[in-house]
Amino acid sequence: MLSARRSRVRILLAAGVVLATVAVAAPSAGAATSKADTALQKALDAFVKRPDAPAGISVVVQRADAPQQFTAGYGDVATKTPFGLTDAMRLASVAKAFSGAAAMSAVADGKLTLDSTVGEILPQQSATWAKVTLAQLLQHTSGIPDFSKSPAFAEAVGAALETPQPPAQLPTYVANDPLNFPSGTKYGYSNTDNILVGLMVSAVDGTSYEQSLQARVYTPFGLTNTSLPVGVEMPTPFTHGYQPDPPNADEDVSEVIAAGWSWASGGVVSSPKDANLFARNYASGKETDAATKKLQFTFRPGKSEPPGPGTNSAGLGIFRYQTSCGTVYGHTGNTPGYTQFIASTSDGTRSAVVSINGQMTPERNPKIFPALRAIYGLAVCSALKG
Repeated sequence: MLSARRSRVRILLAAGVVLATVAVAAPSAGAATSKADTALQKALDAFVKRPDAPAGISVVVQRADAPQQFTAGYGDVATKTPFGLTDAMRLASVAKAFSGAAAMSAVADGKLTLDSTVGEILPQQSATWAKVTLAQLLQHTSGIPDFSKSPAFAEAVGAALETPQPPAQLPTYVANDPLNFPSGTKYGYSNTDNILVGLMVSAVDGTSYEQSLQARVYTPFGLTNTSLPVGVEMPTPFTHGYQPDPPNADEDVSEVIAAGWSWASGGVVSSPKDANLFARNYASGKETDAATKKLQFTFRPGKSEPPGPGTNSAGLGIFRYQTSCGTVYGHTGNTPGYTQFIASTSDGTRSAVVSINGQMTPERNPKIFPALRAIYGLAVCSALKG
């Protein structure tokens, strides 16, 4: 069973992927009474009934003192339980927002500047990247190729799913490749960018990156169910992530690939409750100062991966989503078994987190992904107009 599972995951990685009865849980902290809430719950119910849908979906909305959770389907198929508000889940590329928060904190306290370069802070990394700045890494304008798209990286992961290499080794898979474009001239989403950001924060703090996250993000934001594990194990209880395996039942891939293979670019594990709290604190700039936040909130065209609702624009470690109901700021992510969207208003008073326990992108799921993206928009409308 395990060897077959590993074979299927290896196929997914080689293709460039790194990263029934329906149970409906009533919203916590009050009933769905507004039109926006009703529309959201209706969309969730319809979404999980689709034949190509994931096992379950959770939406956390907060517009007052307490978060409100809407769910449909299952967070654990075996036990037929819905998503739990405090159950662990993989945040995928939302982890990049955590590296952004840690970096902005380091800029605010003077250990880094947005003009700090890879060559200055990480001289052991490729000389080709020496002049790339922290700002360019955070906005994905570095031009550095994406290590996760390297065939050699896919081969290494497939050979040792549960045993990741040290974080500093991940960028070496593209260390001899030329820049995709001159740094600062274009937008190009790259997982290598955030690995380097994590290494820079760790270097200036003189601690492990996990310790930097604890000091700069988890503790000041009040996060109690968030961590950056190395291996495959998930803290319990957790929302199970699934991968389609027709004609068989969907395969549980929750604990198949070690988090260390994506590290600062996708390894963070959290809960819907903590993810919502992070979104509110991050968008409001709690970890930084007003001057640094102003620089962070300088946007250019660029979609998060997968795209969020409305018109997407890229800031420094954060994306702007301009929707029909208003503008929010946050990040998205996808990895085997999970897809995530977090967002908040810039003052941190209204927020939304959408989580599913399946991996979805426009390329992998062209038929259903528009429905998921529409739910992102409905969640924003519930947060802003509910």
